[in-house]
Amino acid sequence: MNERIACGACRDGEPLPFSFTMAFHPIVDITNGSVWGYEALVRGTEGQSAFEILAQVTEANRYKFDQACRVKAIELAARLFPADGAERLSINFMPNAVYEPSACIRSTLEAARRVQFDPRRIVFEFTENERADAFHIKRIVHEYKRLGFVTAIDDFGAGFAGLSLLADFQPDMVKIDMALVRGIDASPARQAIIAGIMSIARALGLIVIAEGVETVGELASLREAGIELFQGFLFARPEVERLPAVEI
Repeated sequence: MNERIACGACRDGEPLPFSFTMAFHPIVDITNGSVWGYEALVRGTEGQSAFEILAQVTEANRYKFDQACRVKAIELAARLFPADGAERLSINFMPNAVYEPSACIRSTLEAARRVQFDPRRIVFEFTENERADAFHIKRIVHEYKRLGFVTAIDDFGAGFAGLSLLADFQPDMVKIDMALVRGIDASPARQAIIAGIMSIARALGLIVIAEGVETVGELASLREAGIELFQGFLFARPEVERLPAVEI
């Protein structure tokens, strides 16, 4: 889809053929027992899962959907987050739904201004699994960092592109995929891989989040590896249009 068509797909008056909202899942800083931020996760307005909503995203509506997700997440965060807090808002985005980084970020900035949410608190996550041109991702990350946003590779270690992405450009953060987290306390192989990731992160100055943490054993092993930020059911489950109570 070329730039003119993509722009029209975002701005025309046709609504999305489905409705959605956001659930929030906390990211905790275990060193000081605080909530570092919340990831916004798409959900249906009638209880549908993220899978059911994303299954309705097509080539024709993905631009509009990506923009609408950002705006919805920012609007809800402005309403739910403590007004004087510093919690980050983590938003997933689709690199292939960004045709021109400087143009496609405008609605995000406008939404943040409208609801008075500091854009410097926004983290943009993209997954290494999405098929997108590396140069295109590099342009997006460069523009977002220039504007003061934090950028993160989600599901790091789940695919084959992660190390190549880090070689081509450096985001601010990586989120270790839950497949590497699961059962790490009983897996020397996973422990060795996490140690390698942490070595790379330290060399590149990256912040690391371990996602999908479910057991005390996993948490202990990851803390021993030097990780300080965590996300998972051990601390809380996502809640729709609410900030869940957190156990740290």
